[in-house]
Amino acid sequence: MKKLLPHFLLLICLTLIAFSCSEDAEPEVPEIVEVQETIEALELYNVPYGTDNRQVYDIYLPENRNENTKVIILIHGGGWVSGDKVSMLPYVVTAKEELPNYAFVNINYRLASEGVSPFPMQLDDITAVINHLKINKDEYLISEDYGFIGISAGAHLAMLWSYAYNFDSNVNMVASIVGPTNFKDPNYEDFVDPTFVYFNITPSDSILEQYSPYYNVSASSPPTILFYGGNDPLIPNTQGIDMDAKLAELNVAHEFTFYEEEGHGWVGDNLLDTWEKIIAFINTHH
Repeated sequence: MKKLLPHFLLLICLTLIAFSCSEDAEPEVPEIVEVQETIEALELYNVPYGTDNRQVYDIYLPENRNENTKVIILIHGGGWVSGDKVSMLPYVVTAKEELPNYAFVNINYRLASEGVSPFPMQLDDITAVINHLKINKDEYLISEDYGFIGISAGAHLAMLWSYAYNFDSNVNMVASIVGPTNFKDPNYEDFVDPTFVYFNITPSDSILEQYSPYYNVSASSPPTILFYGGNDPLIPNTQGIDMDAKLAELNVAHEFTFYEEEGHGWVGDNLLDTWEKIIAFINTHH
């Protein structure tokens, strides 16, 4: 029994030491791993923003978007009297791949006809789209930061709205592909006068200036990227060249690409070049 006593006392001492150490050590707290809910991508088609059957848009919402997700609005061409958002689908497909964190809105707007002016009707439609997006921004999970990509008449509308109707300064950039810029351009008179008469508009100097991006751009206008073709049968070369000079004079951030051998639109390497420049411009300014 006497031989066991030292071992027993040693065991008690070791137990007391272990207990003392466990009291001094901070208890381990299990790591809490926050599981973030995945927000699925969503596409909605022919969303009405007005009562006319042309007043609809398609919206493409990216995965894991939030209230800071920026929006790009696409506007089709067609001389203000024709065209449809379906023509912009190739741009939508490419944009979704190259800019996966942006939301895209592809719009239709009311078309002009004999005696029915596109102005300000089509500009009012863009305003209605913007207002509808703002009203539904919490449901869509998007911001109020917008950019525009327009082609031909759609580019004209995109520029003019960005320069003259962007009262809340929500537009970060605008891209014009062969868009008319100056209805007072002497080189454009052969195109403008018959068009305005058809729309039942008297082409006075004030009216021509009112609906020309060239006369509405200012030093506070959003960054602008321009693309024009040297052999365009519809848009005189001066439309792009003069707009480029005006933007430079006002110190508006901008880029200008002039494809000397192209017409009113192009394919192949130049189309790829256009799209790469638009993507880079969006990444820089939007």
